[in-house]
Parts: sequence; C-alpha cells; structure tokens
Amino acid sequence: MNTPPSPSGAEHTDRSSIRLGALVPLTRPGWVEAGRHLLAGLDLAVREVNDAGGIDGRPLELVVRDTAADPERAVAAVDELAHLGVAAVVGEYHSVVARAAAARADALGVPFLCSSAVLDALTEEPTEWVARLAPAQSHGWRIYADFVLRAGRRRIAVATQPSVYWASGTRILRDHLAPRGGTVLELDATLTPEALCDALVDHGATALLLLVGHPEPAVPIVRAVRRDRRLAEILVGAPAGQPEFAEWAAALGEDGAGIPFLRYLPERLGPLGERVGKKLRERLGEAPSFVAFEGWDTVNVLAAVLRSHGTDRAAVAESWPRVAVEGTRGPIRFSRTPGISVWQWTWTPVQVVDRDPAEPDRFRILHAG
Repeated sequence: MNTPPSPSGAEHTDRSSIRLGALVPLTRPGWVEAGRHLLAGLDLAVREVNDAGGIDGRPLELVVRDTAADPERAVAAVDELAHLGVAAVVGEYHSVVARAAAARADALGVPFLCSSAVLDALTEEPTEWVARLAPAQSHGWRIYADFVLRAGRRRIAVATQPSVYWASGTRILRDHLAPRGGTVLELDATLTPEALCDALVDHGATALLLLVGHPEPAVPIVRAVRRDRRLAEILVGAPAGQPEFAEWAAALGEDGAGIPFLRYLPERLGPLGERVGKKLRERLGEAPSFVAFEGWDTVNVLAAVLRSHGTDRAAVAESWPRVAVEGTRGPIRFSRTPGISVWQWTWTPVQVVDRDPAEPDRFRILHAG
C-alpha cells in the first residue's frame, strides 16, 4: 500500500505517542482535492494539540493511509491500523468507502469517528463503535430538495451513476419531492452529453441534478447543458458538493457558476472557526472548504475524548454520548437519531450555496436549513 508520510507524527515516532489512524483519499480515483482539505484539517488540529502539550504529555501521532476511494483498500487500512495499536480511526470523505471502513472498525472493536461521509446506513446494524460529524444524507438532501421546490422547479431530472450513494440520494429526493408535487426522472450518465440534453428537452425538465463523479462525467455534462440554447432556463444543481472546490472552478470557469450545492458551514463563523479558518487558508493556499473544518473538528473531538476517558478503545467508544465539545461550526454532541445506525452530530449547519456568476470565486448563500 503506497502511503504518504505522516506529517503530524514525523517528529513523534517513540512509543509514548498516541496514534490516530486517518483514512483520506489522496490519489485517483479518489477525490484528491477533498482529501487534501480533509488532511489539512486533521493535521492542523493534531499539531495544535501537540503544541499545547499533547494528551497528558503524550503527543498525538497521525498515521495516514490513502484510500484512493477504494472500499477494499480502506478495509485493509483499518486492519493495519488496528494492528499498529491506534486509539481510534478518523477521516474518510467517500461514503461507500467510509461504510466499508465503519463495518470493519465495528467488527474489530476500533472506534471510528467519520469526518465527512454522509450515507445514512454507514453500518448495516446499530453500532457503539462509530460516530459521525457530517450530517446524514437524508437530512442535507431534504433541505436541498426544499430549496429546489422553493425555486419553482417541479420536474427534476437526475443524471446518475451506479452507486449505493447516488441511489440513496435519488431515493431521498424522490420520497421528499413526490408528496410536494415534484417528479424525479433518472437519466443514465453513460448517455452522451448531447443525448442527455435531448432527454432533458423531451421530458420538459426544469432542473438537472448531477449525481455523478467529478471531473468525469460532471464537467462534460455541465458544458453541454450550458451550451444548449434549449436549456437556457434549466437549473443545474450538484447536491453532493462538487462545486465547493477550486478544481471545479478551474475546469469549468463561468460555466461552473450558478450551480447550487450543499456545504456544511454556518452563515458566519465564530471566533474559533475564524481562527482555524485563517490557519487552514495559510496551509492550503486557498479558502478552506467545509471538509477542512470537518477534519479539524474530528481531531478536536478525539482529543477531548482521550483527555477525559483515556486511550482504551472501549472507553473511547463508550464516550460518544458524553461528548460536549466546541467545534469550528458550533457545539458538537452526539445522539441516537432514528434511521441512523451510528452516533450522530445532529446537526452541523447546512447551507445551499453556489458560485456567484458575476464573481465565480465568491459563494452565495441561497438557502439554509
């Protein structure tokens, strides 16, 4: 397994360190930019913990493993990290990968604090070993569906690829929209972009939601729709958040603006969020995404747990319902939520935003839930 160096733990290789395993997509086909932001947040928080004296004088060491969006690779990484004696596993962005990691962590009795993945069914059965910071898909995507309805769009097409995550998203949208007068038409993303445009026209779609990977096939679909005069009035949306990252703007320019997506930030950050955001910007060389804040909050929660309950894995897992930590985006507490099999922060702030067509590097808040 090709593994990048562990930047946070490079100075702390002695046996006194407390190891945290980190799952991050750092190579293709993983969403590398999301992985970079997630790791920046994790690493910054570890460094801050260590600069403040560590955990009872013991430094945290981040042991990073690249999942490359591969569930099998994630499972192997959890096995390896468990063998290395990590106190807990953190991270992961891709929902299908996080689901595989969560199942393995549950089976091995290793605490897993999932940073970014949103799939409701993160584990098949309820587990005490897994907690999550990101909102469940059903919560965020219902807020997104309400935004679409408020925008006056009722005939919704989704361009989708085979995946548990995309299928779950389609089902959430359909179940929420149907009782409110909306319809959802599924279009296979393997259609050529031109054929997909024809299908949108034929069905009179007023919105197209991209439930597909980035950059392929999302970028060519957006380009084709933007250039088709028949679709000048259609709303193009990306609930999964593809336009959040600079890579999107670089690939699409003006065509990538005006495409609403979900992100998990408050309208205004408090003092902690502002301080962390400034440091993340310095590290990344660009504005930090919500994924970077998720990374920082993850380690912040684990550090509080380790200080209060020690490094025993069972003690860490038993602590989830007693967590009360100030995060960059608000107070973090975990609870049991109907339909969610893991300990869940209910809820991080949820926004629907887009890139301003007049200034694509600026985000506009369109709706909040």
